[in-house]
Amino acid sequence: MVEDYPDAAEMAMVWFAMEGHDCRAVHTAKQALEESATFAPTIALIDIGLPDRNGLELAVDLRSRFGRALFIAAITAWTRPEIAKRAFEVGCDHYIVKPASPNKLHLMLWLADPARRTVTMAPACSL
Repeated sequence: MVEDYPDAAEMAMVWFAMEGHDCRAVHTAKQALEESATFAPTIALIDIGLPDRNGLELAVDLRSRFGRALFIAAITAWTRPEIAKRAFEVGCDHYIVKPASPNKLHLMLWLADPARRTVTMAPACSL
């Protein structure tokens, strides 16, 4: 997870751990790229509004590095439709509008399941 607000990242990491997932949280795009050199994630939950770089640019870099093996979800408080459209254009698989409720995160995990990803699906958006 790449989230610049430490409390939000901490709460999400606790939730993911309780759900049985091995998680890492970083707060900048630079940290995410460094962490991904030693940890190959299967899901990346990326805040669009990062302090050092746009999260969608990071999504492009991670997609280039990991290909379709990585499920990328953009998360943001921004609700403008053109932002969601841009997220899907750059290769995100899912778009979540904050706050990220457990239901929204469960949907993301369900969509990210490799068994479901073998079927071509339209991108999903959690509002």
